[in-house]
Amino acid sequence: MTATASEGDDRIIRESGIDARIALIVQPVLRGIGFRLVRVHLSGQNGLTLQIMAEREDGTMTVEDCEEVSRAVSPALDVDDPIEKAYHLEVSSPGIDRPLVRKSDFATWTGHLVKMETSVVVADRKRFKGKIAEAGEDDVLIERDKAAYGEEPTVRIPYDAIADVRLILTDDLIRDALSKDNRARKEAKKRRGEPDDDESGTEADATEEHEQEL
Repeated sequence: MTATASEGDDRIIRESGIDARIALIVQPVLRGIGFRLVRVHLSGQNGLTLQIMAEREDGTMTVEDCEEVSRAVSPALDVDDPIEKAYHLEVSSPGIDRPLVRKSDFATWTGHLVKMETSVVVADRKRFKGKIAEAGEDDVLIERDKAAYGEEPTVRIPYDAIADVRLILTDDLIRDALSKDNRARKEAKKRRGEPDDDESGTEADATEEHEQEL
């Protein structure tokens, strides 16, 4: 991951190389149908797998949403043809132990434990584990999980120095994620005028095989 700029992309952690090319293709498609991109990753596992992680603006993502995104992005990928070989397209929600890619993500998950890697040395390190204590305009304050002798208990890390960061699965995170998801779903149903049937769940996934003619 890198933090290079892309027009219309409010993420502070973005892709590089072929992943960045794919992100440029799928992002406007996602915006057009009411979703936002979290991450794109092309891997060589089980042949080639293209993972597109997305969510609605309210943070929800159902199996039906994944299928809708898959149907929408497939034609765009066929036209631009950024991947030369056959690949599997996997559309999924970010999940509970999600990557954080926007400033708003850090604010939303303040108080929770994260693992972080930086692209440059910050406070003599490039790897950090700790709770998000504060999400500022230009940096995030991390309360170290286990500060070594002589280290400050907290460290400020500029957003533009972050290469990768994701939440660590804890009981508190699960409870908070389920609560946020349920509230978001109820509010969405109210906006659509639908009855509340207490449907819950925070993770979704839709996978299809995508064959490209070589």
